[in-house]
Amino acid sequence: MLSPGVKERIGVVFEVVKTSFHWGFIPTLLYLGFRKGSEPGMPPLQLANLLW
Repeated sequence: MLSPGVKERIGVVFEVVKTSFHWGFIPTLLYLGFRKGSEPGMPPLQLANLLW
């Protein structure tokens, strides 16, 4: 069995990972999409296009 201190540390690590994933998922997808670029024949990707 795990000691209470180890359980607490695992809980803290889990919360940090969950928060990082929660706040980083969409920005990561946007970054990867802009890095890949647009498909041939489509208009170029611009940050202003996200607003429309």
